Amino acid sequence: MVVAVNEKVAHYLGEPNPKLIRSNRKMLKFLRGAYAAGTPGMMAKPSTDLLANAGGYAFHYGCPNPEMRDIASWILTSGEKRLRRVAKLIPALWKRHGQEDLVLAGLLLANLSEEDLGESPWMAFIHLLGEQEPLGALLEISEELLRGGHKIPDDAWIVAMAGQSELWHQVAVLFLSLRKDSLEDVRSLIVTAPAGGELFERIRNRLLSSEN
Repeated sequence: MVVAVNEKVAHYLGEPNPKLIRSNRKMLKFLRGAYAAGTPGMMAKPSTDLLANAGGYAFHYGCPNPEMRDIASWILTSGEKRLRRVAKLIPALWKRHGQEDLVLAGLLLANLSEEDLGESPWMAFIHLLGEQEPLGALLEISEELLRGGHKIPDDAWIVAMAGQSELWHQVAVLFLSLRKDSLEDVRSLIVTAPAGGELFERIRNRLLSSEN
């Protein structure tokens, strides 16, 4: 009998475990097992070579989105009485920097409040960023924050953010790409953003074309 992937994840996770939330080290080890449990059989072995170089990830299991949401839900349920403690797991996930770690960090950010995080989810997000990050993952996390009901910051916040570093300037453009209102007032910010890869330049060109 073939067991569905989500059943494997449910079996691995078991009942909510508030005690496990207390230790980032134990949680990180536990979560790698959860990623593996959620990955289709032929992809269960983590890829660490090509993706580490091309995608900026420490590892990648290939755990699908529905299973990642199950894992995030389990964490939030386990830590429902200690959400500030759950928030402290996010920087640890980001530091380890597996592909699934970043997805999970985004899901947790989107489902925690400003009170839980100690700052706005958008501010908590950009404070995670290192010198180089996979822009595709950052875009997906930004979209998840929007789905979580967190409104994109205003122009003044975006402009101030863009002035902090080249990466933050590029990420500011990613944030703007999700806005539905006119970007005329921040057009110069889009034009002057540092050159990026194919995804970034495609986004930049689309934004500039839409403002013509």
